[in-house]
Amino acid sequence: MGFSCGFLGLPNVGKSTLFNALSAAGAEVEGYPFCTTEAQVGTVKVPDEQLEGLAELFPEKEKINTEIEFYDLAGLVEGAHHGEGLGNKFLSEIRGVDALIHVVRCFENSDVPFGEATRDPVKNLETIKSELLLKDLETIENRLDSLEQEEEQLKDLYEKLKEDLEKGIPIRDHELSPRENRDLKSISPLTAKPLLYVVNVSEDSPRECIEAVKKRARKNEAEVMEINAEIEAEVRELGLNKEEREEYLEEWGLEETALDRLIRAGYDLLNLVTFYTTDGPEVRAWTVPEGSTALDAAGKIHSDFAESFIYAEVVSIDELLSHGDIKGARQDGILNRRGEDYEIQNGDVVHFVSSK
Repeated sequence: MGFSCGFLGLPNVGKSTLFNALSAAGAEVEGYPFCTTEAQVGTVKVPDEQLEGLAELFPEKEKINTEIEFYDLAGLVEGAHHGEGLGNKFLSEIRGVDALIHVVRCFENSDVPFGEATRDPVKNLETIKSELLLKDLETIENRLDSLEQEEEQLKDLYEKLKEDLEKGIPIRDHELSPRENRDLKSISPLTAKPLLYVVNVSEDSPRECIEAVKKRARKNEAEVMEINAEIEAEVRELGLNKEEREEYLEEWGLEETALDRLIRAGYDLLNLVTFYTTDGPEVRAWTVPEGSTALDAAGKIHSDFAESFIYAEVVSIDELLSHGDIKGARQDGILNRRGEDYEIQNGDVVHFVSSK
């Protein structure tokens, strides 16, 4: 698995339409609140031209792309942190994702009432932000009550975060140490997750709505992406081939699909790199955080690889593809032997040598 993203937002902002456009999972889409009552999960292969090239060197092997999981979650309303709407269920479902995609409505559609939302995008943004802050505050307060006396260091961390949550400061705004980040994994706070805003637009979306979202995003140091979920869903439903899809998008002034844009944004948001393996019956792409070591990458494949790690043979995929043959690349000495502390680079092809 590469990474996972959860769509959140108020009811009727177009989360399920966008989810279907990205994943073709067939989530129910209706113009009333809480149409989505259960988390819908869609898995999408990450398009990878380099992997395609690598697979051509090994036609007998199965090609395995890295993947993204998208979660379409029930609409959030004011009071969700203590159970309004489907709040508590929603908030528990989102804890496991790597990043949050906050969908904001900037389109008019008489068939889709605003419901809990308003035409003020900033107010809608603040409603969601407040609910996530309040849920994290509740979680940390409960955790503080259960800490043992000897867990003084953890108590100091939670007290610091509690104080800032009460001021409306999300946990992601803190520069936490690696140890503090590890300590927080057990509670998986919502406001610690990286955040991307998606403005769901139409042809006639009011520009002031879009600009208001962008202004607030800059304040929150978050990226913003404009997506017409309805058009993207149409492209998916039409089942067009690559050329037809490009022509259709060009008619709307778009150069690439929302999926391609979101994949790139997700990699940037989470600081991810891709490496490749060709061992066994597979040619496979793997995703790890930037800065991961060869030992980390070995553990990503299997814990046994990490436990019995001896060294890794590494070559850049561009160099390997230009050479055209991995056995010849080894004979010609372009595979470099690296130790466990070697930092994996985007596009590395890695062969792990272990004692097992």
